[in-house]
Amino acid sequence: MNKLTTDEILTKDAHLIQSFANLHALKQADARTAIVAAEGAHVTDSEGNRLIDGIGGLWCVNVGHGRREIIDAITEQLTTLDYYSTFYNFTHPAAAQLAEKVASLAPEPLNNVYFANSGSVANDTAVRMLHHYNNLRGKPEKKQILSRMGAYHGSTHMAMALTTPGYSTGWGAVEGLVHHLKAPHKYREAPEMSDAEFLAVLEQDMLDAIHRIGAENICAFFAEPIQGAGGVITAPPGYHAAMRRITREHDIMYVADEVVTAWGRLGHMFASEDVYDCVPDIITTAKGLTSGYQPLSATIISDEIYDVISGPDAMFLHGMTYSGHPAAAAAALANIEILESEAIPARVQTTGKLFEGLLRGLEDMDMVGEVRGSHFMMGIEFVRNKATREEFPADANVGGLVAKEAQKRGLIARALGNIMILSPTLIMDEPLIREIEATLRESIAKVSADIGI
Repeated sequence: MNKLTTDEILTKDAHLIQSFANLHALKQADARTAIVAAEGAHVTDSEGNRLIDGIGGLWCVNVGHGRREIIDAITEQLTTLDYYSTFYNFTHPAAAQLAEKVASLAPEPLNNVYFANSGSVANDTAVRMLHHYNNLRGKPEKKQILSRMGAYHGSTHMAMALTTPGYSTGWGAVEGLVHHLKAPHKYREAPEMSDAEFLAVLEQDMLDAIHRIGAENICAFFAEPIQGAGGVITAPPGYHAAMRRITREHDIMYVADEVVTAWGRLGHMFASEDVYDCVPDIITTAKGLTSGYQPLSATIISDEIYDVISGPDAMFLHGMTYSGHPAAAAAALANIEILESEAIPARVQTTGKLFEGLLRGLEDMDMVGEVRGSHFMMGIEFVRNKATREEFPADANVGGLVAKEAQKRGLIARALGNIMILSPTLIMDEPLIREIEATLRESIAKVSADIGI
């Protein structure tokens, strides 16, 4: 492919529809950034600027960019078997090996894996499986789903219904199937309460919803260990274990959406059991499964569910052309090998805590209301008044202003209105972590001065 100038890229890019973007704003000059190369923890734009990839591609480039082991594994797989489906009675070595590997790393008894190509489809798959599961159990009325305000579970029609309603404004979503519980965000929902008091409120909120809807009508509760694109919201200690206990008592399946939190981002291959003492019935995952080198997701289900949907009269009528694609499976196997051989999750337990601690130190700045998250999954909420927690107007886009200043200084960060998200590669060392903190501090100070905070 010939090297294109920035102008040539952006002229051609006028035909591309970007995701989650203000498409009108992208028509303006200098609105778009073209990334043309990447290596390690950095990317390079079309103007030759080298930038720290502070969002890890999109929560996903866990082992860093340019890893030859993954690239070579993909190339070798394409040379041997470029494609074959996993429909009907067919399989192939890469998908079979990866399914076994993922099952070996997931909590017991989650031993059965369905591959697709995105976290959205992984969550849609979980819904379809559970509806089918309950049909086969003679409980066809058990279809309703509990989710949470502040959740993000994807952008397909079903996954968007699971997602916090703000993301579907002006679009619409599946109606009448999903019920959103309170966001577990103490900073905004219950600042005057202790963690234990707020946890009791959240437990009662779930119990009230179950009583109102009827446990006999509810098939699942979906929850991210840390709510990601809803603002990096962390629940009070003990939350996931408590919700798991309630769902088990009411015959409601617990679906842990680990699309972001798995594969080392919180210091473990999976966060549900190792971090939050919660063994769900289903784990959905994607992103760090291949570190973004190929599109791949997994819906990992318990033996209990699998035994029912694989019964003698239980035809499995679900599938995608690229489920278990050989090249994607090969990429995941190579990626997991790097995570294990270089002990990246174990390293994150140290480096991630350094990153978290330094970013929490930004709370000494007047415009920073709360820094939240864990390890290499962090959010910064900007406020007009720190004492009262007064929010900026939604259209102020203070996060966007800070992100723009950060990019000028060599750091890509992600803005969500007046929140900023950092989810860098997991290979960060201490000097690079300190550089990010210094860049953010300088960028926040610049915006704060500009808007008079």
